[in-house]
Amino acid sequence: MILVALKKGGRNRYGSILAKEVDCTYSHAVKILQEMEKAKLVAFEKQGRIKSINLTDSGERVAEHISKIKDLLV
Repeated sequence: MILVALKKGGRNRYGSILAKEVDCTYSHAVKILQEMEKAKLVAFEKQGRIKSINLTDSGERVAEHISKIKDLLV
């Protein structure tokens, strides 16, 4: 759901905001985001002390498919 939240929110999202949106702890969200970075689904961009999170092209496609699946289940 983090990928879907990133897709809905557009660019320059932060870990703490995403954690609140998907209702999980910040540390859990960071762990998941680190795994997604390894899989090249998200990219971190450091701006001073703040790391923003952006979807890669692959992440964008995966998030789109997850959104479609979610819509089918509702």
